Amino acid sequence: MNIYDFKVKTIDGEETTLEKYKGKVLVVVNTASKCGFTPQYSDLENIYKKYKDMGLEILGFPCNQFAEQEPGNSNDVKAFCQLNYGVTFPLFEKVDVKGQTAHPLFKSLSNSMPFKGFDLSTPSGRLLDNILKEKYPEYIIGNSIKWNFTKFLIDRDGNIVDRFESPVDPTDMIPEIEKIL
Repeated sequence: MNIYDFKVKTIDGEETTLEKYKGKVLVVVNTASKCGFTPQYSDLENIYKKYKDMGLEILGFPCNQFAEQEPGNSNDVKAFCQLNYGVTFPLFEKVDVKGQTAHPLFKSLSNSMPFKGFDLSTPSGRLLDNILKEKYPEYIIGNSIKWNFTKFLIDRDGNIVDRFESPVDPTDMIPEIEKIL
């Protein structure tokens, strides 16, 4: 299935497809409001503002599958993101990103761009790796999304270029984004 064929619902409940983003560079990210990585919203918004006129879109998909860190409804999520981080990039309805109930978009992304492990040279990479091994060892297995704020970079032709795990700061994606803009 082509990335642009996936059906999604906006944070306001409007059904659409990713077709409207054809020809754009995309960052698709699963988000949560009560996660240690939640401050990444700020960098994601800054990147969006800097590069949106050059063809970048950041698409945020809230998810409550990881320690129930996105408990709110769509209105709660939207208000939280706007009030706390000034988010203007597109947000979508809450979805599952792993397991049997995973949204087809995230099943496709995970299967197309395998999990390569966490960068254990960083404190946040080591911390998340340890937490998952101790509390959620089943999460480490396979290519599924491991935690909130996993980021996928997609080129203008809909090809998945890279996968950045949760501990990767969004600013570390900038060189890769700039290469394909």
